[in-house]
Amino acid sequence: MTEWHRNGYTISTDRAELDVPLIHDFLSNSTYWATGRKIEVVQRSLDNSLCFGLFKIDDGNKQQVGFARVVTDYATFGWVADVFILPSERGQGLGKWLTDVIISHPDLQGFRRWVLATKDAHELYRRVGFRELHRPERWMERPDPKMQESPDYWNKKE
Repeated sequence: MTEWHRNGYTISTDRAELDVPLIHDFLSNSTYWATGRKIEVVQRSLDNSLCFGLFKIDDGNKQQVGFARVVTDYATFGWVADVFILPSERGQGLGKWLTDVIISHPDLQGFRRWVLATKDAHELYRRVGFRELHRPERWMERPDPKMQESPDYWNKKE
């Protein structure tokens, strides 16, 4: 477990501190990418990722206000996923700080490639070195035809 502190906030990789109901509720009900995600799926994703909880410390109370996870082999590849900051805490640079902490984590160094998907935070991620796919024609994806989630990118627009 590792912790970082800044201006009344803490980022921790201790999974025991994560507020799983809050993470599930936010992902399933307030994001465009995980709409309808079941709590069992959220829990399995937490169990198999390096998780970063962002907490506000107020009068000794620790309340989760953000989250991100990295899916990785710890050698060559990292996928940043499920990043969010609660609306009440946005506008304070917490997303940038969380992203900086993730890409500087000592166990996540020397990767050949980091990836992520975003609809609306390109500028945030560009500030920490992300860019559009270098060779998008080499990437493929396989959606599950039985997927129960309703992310907006699988809507039939094409």
